[in-house]
Amino acid sequence: MIDVKETLGSAEERMEEAVMYLEETLAHIRAGKANVKILDGIRVDSYGSLVPLNNVAAVNAPDPRTITIKPWDKSMFRPIEKAIMDSNVGITPENNGEIIRLGIPPLTEERRKQLAKQCGKEGEQAKVSIRNTRREIIEKLKKGVKDGLSEDVEKDAEEDMQKMHDKYIKKVEELLAAKEKEIMTV
Repeated sequence: MIDVKETLGSAEERMEEAVMYLEETLAHIRAGKANVKILDGIRVDSYGSLVPLNNVAAVNAPDPRTITIKPWDKSMFRPIEKAIMDSNVGITPENNGEIIRLGIPPLTEERRKQLAKQCGKEGEQAKVSIRNTRREIIEKLKKGVKDGLSEDVEKDAEEDMQKMHDKYIKKVEELLAAKEKEIMTV
């Protein structure tokens, strides 16, 4: 016989993971303001191995239009610039011998709409993941009835599952609305 609490707990965990993944993905989408997270995926060739950018330099956003990168080792300027140029960040680094500056250009209206659409796609993936979890758990509960789970317990668990589903879908909607507002704000 299935353990209803354990089943619902694992479902909630999976839904929470979908929301956390969406938060992480949205944080990497540039919204016109300087955000050091857009550099998280960049790997720099440091003494023969690829390491994250923040392992070889201090990365800061001193103002909304600039990201500064201060390498700890002067010999890292070229590899860092090369890694940024090879990445899909789309910003050309400026090197003054002390620090590398990335000037964040303001987004065009067209680019804002593209980014909002990209956010929508990411949000839809999270919703699909949440819905799939709900469907799998409800199927598991229905099978549980055949294995001796009472129908009342199954119906209550289904109601709880639906409430949980609605809660996480609402979280996704809120995340998307906040990110879209951030992107569309000039």
